[in-house]
Amino acid sequence: MSTDVASLIGSLEENIAKVLLGKDEVIRLCVVALLAEGHLLIEDSPGVGKTSLAKAIAQSLNCQFSRLQCTPDMLPSDILGSSIFLPNQGTFEFRKGPIFTNVLLSDEINRTTPRTQSALLEAMMEQQISVDGQTYQLDKPFLVIATQNPFEFEGTYPLPENQLDRFMLCTTVGYPDRNAERQVFNSHRTGEPVDELQAVMTDQQVIGLQQKVREVTVEESVADYILDLVHATRENKELSLGVSTRGALTMYRAAQSLALVEGRNYVIPDDVKRLASPVLAHRVVCRGVIREGQRNRARQILQQIVDTTPVPS
Repeated sequence: MSTDVASLIGSLEENIAKVLLGKDEVIRLCVVALLAEGHLLIEDSPGVGKTSLAKAIAQSLNCQFSRLQCTPDMLPSDILGSSIFLPNQGTFEFRKGPIFTNVLLSDEINRTTPRTQSALLEAMMEQQISVDGQTYQLDKPFLVIATQNPFEFEGTYPLPENQLDRFMLCTTVGYPDRNAERQVFNSHRTGEPVDELQAVMTDQQVIGLQQKVREVTVEESVADYILDLVHATRENKELSLGVSTRGALTMYRAAQSLALVEGRNYVIPDDVKRLASPVLAHRVVCRGVIREGQRNRARQILQQIVDTTPVPS
């Protein structure tokens, strides 16, 4: 990997780390999703830094940024835009919504209804939207960062499986350790650190790195290893829904991205093992009717699958 690529990625991670202290692995996963042309779902309890992380990513990129604060009364038109009648011209004019951006932060996405959540599906998969019979292309790069509160919290609507499948990575922030939390006190003494961040990467540089990801080599044995894990989720008796073909392709692309971020132009099995939980856990459904705690159970089952699946030498 060239020095320029390593320097760009390093600068991006260091910039985000000024806001999210002591969470290097979370930051790395976010960068992996960005460079793999995927979308990111951050789920955790309120107040641990989900929104600050999303804003830090957006501030670090010199491109357009929009934020949606999701509420139960939000409509699809609040995201996509709507056609306005112009009486003086006797015609309708389409007014673009906040989705026409490079980085879209959908804060607390599971507080809005499934109808409104579904407005993001086409954009996340095909980077376009269709309104009133017209199709509008979205600019590149296009990244959706969504945060969600735990399912057991009041006023939440569980994301349907087809919506979850559009997110490349699902991660949690978690509480910082005591030393990092003390540093948070100091960094917030004069204001919000995220507001002081400067952009370290342009949209064209992001697009260039995304192209570099696609050039990372994946040997046949590693590709077969990914398929072994995917098929094991479909055959596991504790899972009622395994990983889809889209999920398998997502794992392939995410592994390429992680390899690039780690400074390699080839994927190794450890890349796949490291990504198994953040890429696959939100795509499977555990057997049983109780949704609470499903994600932790899914992670445990996936870890068992990883531990028992032969690794290519």
